[in-house]
Amino acid sequence: MAGHRRKKYQSGEGAQYVTRATAMRQLQLSLKDFRRLCILKGIYPREPRNRKKAQRGATGIKTLYNKKDIKFLLHEPIIWKFREQKALGRKIGRAKSLGEFTEAKHLINKPIQIKLDHIIKERYPTFIDALRDLDDCLTLCHLFSTFPSLKHVPRDQSSLCRRLMLEFMQYVIHTKALRKVFISIKGYYFQVEIKGQLITWIMPHQFSFEPQTKEDVDFRIMSTFTQFYIVLLGFVNYRLYHTVNLFYPPRVRIMQEYQGTELVDKMALQSERIAALNFPLWTGQSSTAEEEEAALDTFEVDADDVSKMEKAYIEAEKVRKLKTLFKGMKVFLNREVPREPLVFVLRCFGAEVSWDKTLFVGSTFDETDETITHQIIDRPAIEKQYISRYYVQPQWVMDSVNARELLPVEKYFIGASLPPHLSPFVDESTDGVYHPPEEKEIFGIGGTTVPDDEADDEEDTAAKDSESTSKDPSNEETAAPNSIKKKKGRKQKTAIVPEDENADEDTGEENPKKTPMKEENPVETLTKEERRELLKMKMKVKPGRVASDDPFKDKRAEREDFKLREKMVHKKHKALYKSMMRGRALRNKDVKILEKKRALIEEKRSAKTAG
Repeated sequence: MAGHRRKKYQSGEGAQYVTRATAMRQLQLSLKDFRRLCILKGIYPREPRNRKKAQRGATGIKTLYNKKDIKFLLHEPIIWKFREQKALGRKIGRAKSLGEFTEAKHLINKPIQIKLDHIIKERYPTFIDALRDLDDCLTLCHLFSTFPSLKHVPRDQSSLCRRLMLEFMQYVIHTKALRKVFISIKGYYFQVEIKGQLITWIMPHQFSFEPQTKEDVDFRIMSTFTQFYIVLLGFVNYRLYHTVNLFYPPRVRIMQEYQGTELVDKMALQSERIAALNFPLWTGQSSTAEEEEAALDTFEVDADDVSKMEKAYIEAEKVRKLKTLFKGMKVFLNREVPREPLVFVLRCFGAEVSWDKTLFVGSTFDETDETITHQIIDRPAIEKQYISRYYVQPQWVMDSVNARELLPVEKYFIGASLPPHLSPFVDESTDGVYHPPEEKEIFGIGGTTVPDDEADDEEDTAAKDSESTSKDPSNEETAAPNSIKKKKGRKQKTAIVPEDENADEDTGEENPKKTPMKEENPVETLTKEERRELLKMKMKVKPGRVASDDPFKDKRAEREDFKLREKMVHKKHKALYKSMMRGRALRNKDVKILEKKRALIEEKRSAKTAG
């Protein structure tokens, strides 16, 4: 009996994917709730290998989801909360339509709360997993903390983002975990290292926010992401604070002038001091001494791993010195400089910071303090200056952190033309990346690799040079007859070849009229004195020289091997390989263009200084 034959699209990719409309019908959700659920659960559309089979022969491009992901969403309890919210909205609308405004107000004031704790534990089983996914979380929370009241963005959501970001920044200041900073047109890039994980986020510039006139940005979707990230950041902050024995929510020591007063709101005072980022957190311990850092363990390793261990020790020593980069410095910030990012960076490395009292709360000393070592200023001139301090521009702080040492302040004085602000996030190991000369000088990066085209050009020029050197008259064997002929004033029509060693030097003078010049043996035309002088030159002892090999022989052999390896690439991976090589060629082209631009800039600068 023949086996049961399967119908079309009952197996393979046709049975693995479902369209968005099918998924919404199975979950009985609207498009808005379906998007919200997928964002919270981390379910995203998939790209099939064969779209025609996955779409069951349908034309066009459809949004496809994995069938297992949709089955996974069927058991999510949040779906019932969405249905309850929809039912509550209908009740409120019915009460308003019937004129029962008291009932409608009562229903509005009792919204249905959705808890995402179980989703956080489900998506991040370990604390390290949560730290790895913190980049987008911090960036979006920092962005929403700057938003005013907008449509689809609750006001309490922005205030909660602001509070959580300040708590995270206070933890970074307390542990001195900041490693890199960079200023761009997008904002301030910060990179911290927490439990071995590098976390990078962007703090936007403190400009006045102008809402979008067009609906280019869907703030409802962004608010859904923020709703999830707020819960994640709250869990992370709680865990981080307790690992270093800090109170959570954080506390700062109330100033003495407010201790006995009852009129002051203690919670508002705490929040203001935390937002200032200028007061140390209260650990609740009697001793304020800093905890000693744990020393690196030493292990018996092989000879190959010795270099890796040495690099690890060198990097650990650099980080240890970086944590106390600004220790002992008292820095005053002028009104025009951005206060929050500079206070955050300076305090992460041990500096004392203050500003004008009328600018923001938390100022600890005035501008007239004689113990101030540096004043950050961003204006061309200032009326009153103190001899006991340096007046530098804000870029000096960021460049010193990236260089991991205090840079000379002469280049950053008031009104000085600042050096280029270099990004510390460029990977030194990647090929085809342009590195400015200043970056090579500060970070010790080597020169860019020579592309294959330039290597071929160098080989051709080297071959031409070798041919020209073989014809060079400086060669002793060919230089002697040439020099002799120049003395006698004769013209040589053919190339000189070595003369016969059996030539008799005792023969008489030859008659040039009777002895014609032979092209194959021009030595016969020389006189007796000329031959004797030539033989003396040949008998002279020459100093030994080291035999020089072809410098491009190894490169040519390596290139031939490389071409053979290229031919061995499998047909399935050929398109990917060509794409990689095309990208490398484009990067090399960009490097050449930037190097030419830099050369033109340097020429103009040198011409300007010379003129």
